[in-house]
This record gives sequence, C-alpha cells and structure tokens, in this order.
Amino acid sequence: MQASTAATRPLPRGSRARRLRASHSYGFVLVLILGSFVFAAAAPDDDWTASVLLLAYCACLVAALWTSGVTRIGSIPTFVLAVGAGVVGVAQLLAGGDALSAIVGLLTGALIFATIAVIALGVADQGSVNAQSVSGAICVYLLLGLLFTFLYGAIATLGEGAFFAQGSDGTRSERVYFSYVTLATLGYGDYTPGNDLSRTLAVLEALTGQLYLVTVVALLVSRLARRPPASARDEDLRPDA
Repeated sequence: MQASTAATRPLPRGSRARRLRASHSYGFVLVLILGSFVFAAAAPDDDWTASVLLLAYCACLVAALWTSGVTRIGSIPTFVLAVGAGVVGVAQLLAGGDALSAIVGLLTGALIFATIAVIALGVADQGSVNAQSVSGAICVYLLLGLLFTFLYGAIATLGEGAFFAQGSDGTRSERVYFSYVTLATLGYGDYTPGNDLSRTLAVLEALTGQLYLVTVVALLVSRLARRPPASARDEDLRPDA
C-alpha cells in the first residue's frame, strides 16, 4: 500500500524524475530539425523565408520542451513563444529592412540555442545510453550548425564589407553549407571568412564541432561499451533460485 502511494505521489515541479516521467521520443524533434535544415538550404533568400524559419525553430523549441518533459504543449510558456515568434515574423514580412532582418536572425539563433539547452537537459536526464540520449545528441549536433548559420547571417547583414573573402555575403544556402563544412572541419576552401569577427566565429564553430565529437559522442560511446550484454542483464534480473 505504501509503495503504491509513493508511486502515485506528485513529483516536485522541475525535478529530474518528473521530467523523465513526462519525456517522449526525440524522433519528432529530429524530423522537425531535418525539415528546417532542408528548407534553409533550399529556400530562396527572401524575407518570407526568414519568417518561416523563425516559426519553424519556434516549433522545434516547443517540441523539445514537450519531449524533454520540461513543459506541456499547451502551457503558457509555449503559447507566449508561439505568439512572439508569429508577431516578429509578420513584422519582418511587413516592414523588412536590414535591422529587422538581423533581429530576426539573432532571435532565430536564440531559439536554436534554447532548443540545444533543452535537449541537452533531456539527454543528461536519461543518465544512460539509450535511444533517447543518442537521438538527442544527434539533434544537438545538427542544431549547432544551424545556430552558427544564423549568426553568420546576422554578421553579414549588420557588418561592413563582404562576409566572405570571395567578395560577397553569400546566400542563406551558401552560409548553411559553409557552417556545416566548418563544423565538420572539412575545410574545402571554396568559401572563407572575410573579416576578423567572421573568422573568430568560424574558429569557434570548428572547435565546438571537434570538442562535441571528442567529449559528448565519445562519452556516449564509452558508456555504450561498458553496458553488459543483454544476456548478462537478463541474468541479473532473474530471481535467485
């Protein structure tokens, strides 16, 4: 009776156990991120595209909050996020201008950063290597490339001179390409940063990508390697004869 009461007792708000109980699969979040990536890489470099991407990454954050068990889909924070993103997106379409375009880019980057933080919290909550933690880690890696894409876009809009040393700011599609090439440290050399700030960000992205792979991914792999085989785990779960 006492065990049943403890199992149904409300968990403290914000606790890890409560988030774990409310968590879901990151598959839907991963689909949203991949869809946003494809759209950012293929869509024309217009104001409406930036507005759609702002709404798309707002949806990614809302889905991540729900998936990680932080909040419900219909909660007040998610409603405020959706309305705020909608207002800024409509303002971008109606007014336009470099300043507002840069604000939209930075706000989109802030949404992506918040999504990374929420997913990282959900992965840490798992406490073990499983489908949740692996898919969450993949989501974070993809979002890192998109985060730097929008930071590059803000610099290209607000900065003086061309963003690339080749003499142009590049399209959004080209900045997506440059961001992931930098994140993976491939270094093709067809696009190179053209000023001190863009070079600094490119170096930071390359370091982030490498440190992520040698710390987070390596940690997940090492934990996976330490897991006992399924037969051994089943043996441990069997009752003593």
